Amino acid sequence: MLSIEVCYAQPDGQALIPVILPEGATVKQAIDASGIVARFPTIDLSTQKVGVFGKLKALDAPLADHDRVEIYRPLIVDPMAARQRRVQKSRKDGSIEGRRWRHKDAR
Repeated sequence: MLSIEVCYAQPDGQALIPVILPEGATVKQAIDASGIVARFPTIDLSTQKVGVFGKLKALDAPLADHDRVEIYRPLIVDPMAARQRRVQKSRKDGSIEGRRWRHKDAR
């Protein structure tokens, strides 16, 4: 038997549900056994990505004992665009973050 945890996080909290499955169980079987989709109806496994310990996996990927299956929410903002906005705001506020450092003698 495999001892698996299925987790899903939202901005206001997270759910971590332990399940016991037979050897050879898949990511999808763990998600189904946890009942997490009924608890969070916004989960759409046809579009959302899943993984084990931060590494993307297919729904039919086999699990090992003590794996943690994670269901990832879609990104609202592109991380690179968000970083660029933070840099621009910092520059506007007088910070030198994101600027190339130049030694005072370099010309």
